[in-house]
Amino acid sequence: MGINVCMAKGDYVEVLVDAGGGSAREYRIRAARAGRRVEVKTSRTAVEVNELTRTGKVVRAARFMAPRVLAVVEYPADERETAA
Repeated sequence: MGINVCMAKGDYVEVLVDAGGGSAREYRIRAARAGRRVEVKTSRTAVEVNELTRTGKVVRAARFMAPRVLAVVEYPADERETAA
């Protein structure tokens, strides 16, 4: 089933993934345009981050193996950015 979280334009999600050998890689997925949002889906086996349009069409997708994900950090848009 998993957990679904939706965020609005200007928001972004940072995913920190274990790359092996004691190092980690950082990925950022941002809702870049007006009307776009970022959705995070988590389950026991995978973490999926999608950028969606207003109608729900996936524009960009990133999928990570859940055991390798160290952290998922959601950053809400700055109110000054959304007002401009």
